[in-house]
Amino acid sequence: MTPSILLVAGAYYPEISAAGLQCEAVARVLRGRARMSVLVTAVDPSLPATERVDDVCVTRVGVDVRSVASKASASVRIIRRLAALLPSIDVVHVHGVSQKNVPVALMAKALGKPSVLALHTSGQDEPQVADARGAVSAWAFRSARLVLPVSPNLVRRCEDAGIPASSIRLTPNGIDLEKFKPAGSDERAALRRTFGWSEHERVVVFVGFFSRDKRPDLLFRAWTRVVERGIPAKLVFIGATASPYFEVDEAIAQQIRAEAAAAGRADAVVFVPPTHAVEQYYRAADVFVLSSIREANPVALLEAMASGLPCIASRIDGATDVMIEDGVNGRLVVCDDEAALASALTDVLSNSARARALGDRARRTVEARYDINQTAERWLDAYRAVLR
Repeated sequence: MTPSILLVAGAYYPEISAAGLQCEAVARVLRGRARMSVLVTAVDPSLPATERVDDVCVTRVGVDVRSVASKASASVRIIRRLAALLPSIDVVHVHGVSQKNVPVALMAKALGKPSVLALHTSGQDEPQVADARGAVSAWAFRSARLVLPVSPNLVRRCEDAGIPASSIRLTPNGIDLEKFKPAGSDERAALRRTFGWSEHERVVVFVGFFSRDKRPDLLFRAWTRVVERGIPAKLVFIGATASPYFEVDEAIAQQIRAEAAAAGRADAVVFVPPTHAVEQYYRAADVFVLSSIREANPVALLEAMASGLPCIASRIDGATDVMIEDGVNGRLVVCDDEAALASALTDVLSNSARARALGDRARRTVEARYDINQTAERWLDAYRAVLR
């Protein structure tokens, strides 16, 4: 039997989100073994309501996340879309905890379709968050036959909320190891020329939207300490600096730009919009930094590790400390410790042999534990389990 799966998420190509990227990658791996379709909310009003993306039928419900009326209307429109889609669906796979969980759970229940719930974001995709929104939201969370947290810290949150252990399956994110891989010397040199980076300058890269929790400003201050010590390096931020999404704070990038200009370093701090070619930046960079204080199983960190970059990350219990062993396949520093982050950056940027060894072992870690093929098999096994 080839099951028909409806993936319900907050974004899908060309919009970018960690959950959406996982859905795209798994849909490619499972082509021929599962029929995937997608229902998403979309903040870009220019995107078509329906289209095919790599043989996957994508249905979008437009929403202005700044408007209460638009979000309420979106719930009604989601129900209408589900009424058309669900009769031909075997399993509903919902990604994350949001307002759309309730209409999706209600429609799945009404039409007798089993559901699976993937949890991607610490502090957001948790049963305690659903419970705080009321009894209906709590029911919608618990209506899923299986819950797939991406990290041990999310598993613990489910256990703390009384979710039965038999309903919880740890399912980490996966990475396409062909797309994200180390560059050869010729490719690296060509990419750096394309980006306007000199062959010898060292480049520190950050990938993520500009939120207070991701701490791009902390990285900027730590980087400033490093260059003031006489270690020249370019700092490249990749991600949304402005967005209607509630977590993005435009003031962060504005402040970084102003402080870089005041210090005469404006040319050394680069801002790159969200891109579908992020793998090229990993292959051209020297160091990746994840400065967040809240994460689960961060896709950007996995991508950088798969690309053979030495990575520095904040130590987050049940999240980054599961992915990185300090000094072995990367560096871990205490959250919000600017001096420790600057010290780790100095260490990696000053010792090319050590940096190369960290990057090599990071790649091997992703090959062994975070291959997208492993994630796809876990999703498929979950579908088969709820259908049984």
